[in-house]
Amino acid sequence: MTDTTVFHVAAVDLGATSGRVIVGTYVNSRLTLQEIHRFPNAFHTLGQRAYWDLPRLFSEITYGLKKAKETVPELASCGVDTWGVDHALLDARGRLVFPTHAYRDSRTEPFFEALQENGIEKVFEWTGVQNLSFNTTLQLQEVLTNCPGLADLASRCLLLPDYFNYLLSGRQENEISILSTGQLLDVHSNDLSSETLAFFGIPPQWFGQPSLSPRKLGHVQGIEGLEDVEVILVPGHDTSCAYDAMPSPSGSNDIFLSSGTWSLIGFESDQPVTGAEALANQVSNERLGTGRYRPIKNCLGLWLLEQTMEAFPERPVASIDWTTLISAATDKPSFDYRLDVTDRALFNPKSMKEAIDAQIAQQGKQPPSDLAGYTRLICDSLGQGHADAIRAFEGMTGRTFGRILIVGGGSKNSLLCQATADAAGLPVASFNLEGTAVGNIANQLVAMGAVPDLDTFRQNLAMELSPILYQPRPR
Repeated sequence: MTDTTVFHVAAVDLGATSGRVIVGTYVNSRLTLQEIHRFPNAFHTLGQRAYWDLPRLFSEITYGLKKAKETVPELASCGVDTWGVDHALLDARGRLVFPTHAYRDSRTEPFFEALQENGIEKVFEWTGVQNLSFNTTLQLQEVLTNCPGLADLASRCLLLPDYFNYLLSGRQENEISILSTGQLLDVHSNDLSSETLAFFGIPPQWFGQPSLSPRKLGHVQGIEGLEDVEVILVPGHDTSCAYDAMPSPSGSNDIFLSSGTWSLIGFESDQPVTGAEALANQVSNERLGTGRYRPIKNCLGLWLLEQTMEAFPERPVASIDWTTLISAATDKPSFDYRLDVTDRALFNPKSMKEAIDAQIAQQGKQPPSDLAGYTRLICDSLGQGHADAIRAFEGMTGRTFGRILIVGGGSKNSLLCQATADAAGLPVASFNLEGTAVGNIANQLVAMGAVPDLDTFRQNLAMELSPILYQPRPR
């Protein structure tokens, strides 16, 4: 007998450059999506420091959920995912006690350099997470060093999806996938790393026991019209949600690429990838909501192109403009050099074009002459970066990957997909899929009892999708 029960759930999916509220309707093992509200996001500079505008973000969330409820009165639940590492510090009454910095703020650079010179080997041994200047550990170390009174004033640290869950449900939980982005977890358990907290001087009472997901938190509180909507603790990190949406069978030899502002390439595993070689290769052992491991390599992604376009008046605006740009870039001959997409000078320069040109000059080469040329170079370079990450994982684990599954904004970029296939020598399966939102929705459906588990959802989803395949071409 066919189950015709209909489930309507809302994904609140916040990225560093945009946010959206998407309603997923699940019936007869099929999912349909309806975008309800989309809004821009950006950090703002104030006194040379970079901050997120949390009140505005929550007002957009509230507006989007109310509109979702008006559009679909049967809306049953909502869940929140965001980018990683950034956090809110609260007092005992749940009030913010410090403005929320954006991860691209340079305030942590001296602490990053000090850790790189002394201590990262131990911290990696404890956490399995690479040294990144924006890690939550370094952010908290910086603020506790320069504002020591916060140790007494603050009583709780919630990473951003947990903070928005608290505003919606009144529950303060530290979800495991988002905690894992910040170098806070014990790599060999589902607990916080007490050694790491002590090393960075972080009060352990700021965090609760890491919570596995998905599960119910309770109904929305204090927002008129949403009182019967259940708040679901989904994997708080958007990349974890994107991986959960990958239509890959259990036990496959697929490797996953979430391509957007960042390129996050990795796989699911029952064991972390640790040791000196993993540290040297800048592996981060992040977590799925279930606590399983998601070893990844974190590369600069399409942020390079987004920021480079700021130097060109003809940058694309509409979808047709993007299609025209990618077509023009594809017609360009490939350059005889590549950018180093792991170069920290490209993380957040004042001018991305100037930073790229400087790297090119160091190679003794000439930069592209137009935006299409930069687009070609960036996509080819990202493809090579993806290939390098895959080969590094194969070398460290002894695994052989047979296919690359790509979701996110980069999955719609045919030049990037082909460049990745060519550089890696592997077929790329590109899914026209709102990966983070679909993974968010999938976890809500599991918590609400619409599907028994994530594997079942993936199997059903795979039957509905027809990926575009990019075969590697001979070099």
